[in-house]
Amino acid sequence: MIFKQRRHEEPEINVVSLIDVVLLLVVFFILSSKFSDEGRLRVHLPHASNVPVEKVAGEPLVVSVTQSGTYLVNQHELINSSPETLRAALLKEAGTNRSIRVTLRADARATHQSVITAMDVLGRLGFAELNIATVKEEPAGKP
Repeated sequence: MIFKQRRHEEPEINVVSLIDVVLLLVVFFILSSKFSDEGRLRVHLPHASNVPVEKVAGEPLVVSVTQSGTYLVNQHELINSSPETLRAALLKEAGTNRSIRVTLRADARATHQSVITAMDVLGRLGFAELNIATVKEEPAGKP
């Protein structure tokens, strides 16, 4: 007796459903990361206290930001408020020494962008120690 030969099918893994599940997981993580970023936007800034800073040998580097956004490097006013001008002035004052401490003194009414630009230029030049000057908060009830 002769039997008919059956076709032998190789087993396959259904990849379509696997791709669907992976795509759903990717969408879920993208959406959940967006919501977690919005939760971090509510920031309560700390109050400044007058904590003494230890003295460091060498001449300090002071970058000041005025209310109008003008920069001063060691009390020398820059000709404009561009990041390139600030970078050139910092290179002239500090030379190759990137280990000196830099104090950033910004007027309370200066724009946030001016302060961030100064911090960005300092960071790109390699200054690692940055102090931000504040005024000691007066206790309530005292003039």
